[in-house]
Amino acid sequence: MTKPRKSRTVVSLLLDVGVPVGSYYLLKGAFGMSAVAALGWSSAGPVLRTGWGVLRQREVNVLPLLILLANLAGLLIGFGTGDARLMLAKDSAVTSLVGFALLGSVALGRPMMTATLKPWLVKGDAGREAAWGRLRRESPAFRRAELRFSAVWGVAFVGECGVRIVRVYALPVDTMVWLGTVVMIVTMLVAFVVSGALGAGPMVHMIGAAVTTDDSADAFDAVLEAEKNSSLVGSTHG
Repeated sequence: MTKPRKSRTVVSLLLDVGVPVGSYYLLKGAFGMSAVAALGWSSAGPVLRTGWGVLRQREVNVLPLLILLANLAGLLIGFGTGDARLMLAKDSAVTSLVGFALLGSVALGRPMMTATLKPWLVKGDAGREAAWGRLRRESPAFRRAELRFSAVWGVAFVGECGVRIVRVYALPVDTMVWLGTVVMIVTMLVAFVVSGALGAGPMVHMIGAAVTTDDSADAFDAVLEAEKNSSLVGSTHG
């Protein structure tokens, strides 16, 4: 289960990050498009992918829907004004909006990143799923780790927005197309490490311990049941 998820993540990153950057330079350099047109067309793929993901889901996931609406609004504003820098700033607005939404969900005690985090931790295993549910109900430490995970990503996205928007108006557009992507990737790598250390890592250990405890309890109950049955059989023969 883990390898397919990792493969899908790599493919998603290539489609949502690598393809737009490459297509921008291709459309602008080889086809002579303006910076605004190249930015708009290179953003079409991720917007369509996000939209399809929102439509395909059986239940509404707020985070992808938020990203989709912010992207669409940014594209409309960018094309309406004809300002390439504003279109690049749109990416910063999206990340800041997501960041503040994540921090708001933490403040409300309903961390939005849980929908993304849970499948990675339970791995489709019924025992881990049950352990997750029980820990979430009974363990304050588990809930704090869950909140920290979303909080780290919220802070990372808001910080990334601040760094990138300053660079958008200080550097050439062609430079910021690739540099903005580098800033985003570095931010995500840092967020992965920190959120793993403060949130996902402790949660993995707690889930593993809970599953082990359940298995031990089941094994102990099985031994008691076997002993009980053995006693009943002995008494019957006697």
